[in-house]
Amino acid sequence: MTYYPVTEPVLDDTDRASLLEAFDTGWISSTGPHLVRFEADFARAVGTRHALSACNGTAALHLALLALGVKSGDEVIVPTFTYVATANAVRYCGATPVFVDCDPDTWNLAPAAVLAAITPRTVGIIAVHLYGAPADMDKLMHLAETYALWVVEDAAEAHGATVGDKVVGSIGEIGTFSLYGNKVITTGEGGAVTTDDPELARAMSLFRGQGMDPDRRYWFPVVGYNYRMTNLAAALGVTQLAKLDRLVETHRRVDSWYREELEGCEELVWQAELPGTRTVSWLTSVRYRPAENKPWVRDDLMARLASDGIDTRPFFYPMHVLPEYQRRGDFPCADAVSTSGLNLPSSPLLTRDDVAQIAGRVRQHVETLSLFNGVRFTPRRPLEQPSLV
Repeated sequence: MTYYPVTEPVLDDTDRASLLEAFDTGWISSTGPHLVRFEADFARAVGTRHALSACNGTAALHLALLALGVKSGDEVIVPTFTYVATANAVRYCGATPVFVDCDPDTWNLAPAAVLAAITPRTVGIIAVHLYGAPADMDKLMHLAETYALWVVEDAAEAHGATVGDKVVGSIGEIGTFSLYGNKVITTGEGGAVTTDDPELARAMSLFRGQGMDPDRRYWFPVVGYNYRMTNLAAALGVTQLAKLDRLVETHRRVDSWYREELEGCEELVWQAELPGTRTVSWLTSVRYRPAENKPWVRDDLMARLASDGIDTRPFFYPMHVLPEYQRRGDFPCADAVSTSGLNLPSSPLLTRDDVAQIAGRVRQHVETLSLFNGVRFTPRRPLEQPSLV
């Protein structure tokens, strides 16, 4: 039986050659020519003056907040519907993540909820571009300017997405990216930060390298971290970046095929693309309407798809329900979205026929489950399959 993973990296002979070049030259640690080129190419791709590599996307977020001086007693506004790394990075700094609800159409940070959450202790906003769809940056940047706040863009899933003529990661004070194996482009494990501010770039570089003064070897004016990327990883990043535009278009094409194949399926709700923006469609993400606040209904659909060899993922748990962050509050949109959402196979290697096959099974199972009218039942046992996500 054919197995369709949620996603998979697109690797070719150019990636292999670049890795072997780095290997053969002996530059395998956190210095080397591929790192220099990767950072220059990444800054160019995003449209910022500076880009720094990092060992992963969470480290990139932490570097951004360290450079901005986030400390104990500060509050940072974070979407409750996001991956946990966004909130964790705030906690690493001793600050408090203040969670706000999402927009019902884009599933991103709701600007009205952000406005309601601002207090005298608020220092900034982390705008997550969830599943590759840009947040409402025009409104968020207006709020930030009005209340003298900074904005960090968490673009971990949104390489190449745009707002107007700007690439995400170039709009706020700092942009952060993940380069994990399931992202649009990958270095295996890795991350990056982008900024136009030379002082922020200098601070992030300092914190990234154990806090060592660049002009005085083994002198450490601050407590730093070892958040550096290796030259081997950067070698892969160089060739992956060269494919970015093509991979973005492929992701968008796969998502459009799903929307065409599942047109008229009223039980499914698609993530909206704001006017003037271009989503990456990192993952094709849908909400199964009958599962709102009834996650077992969504899980039944996923189990049936798994029995057909179709890998899926549930949406993230909202932060306010996790043990470390659990708190009272009214987050109706995040609760409804997180319990009803699933990510479909979104590999750039999928063909139109593959998508038609997957969509056909989705439609069939949705129609079958509608007969149960949301009543829980024991699903068929899912296949045990390897995971890349």
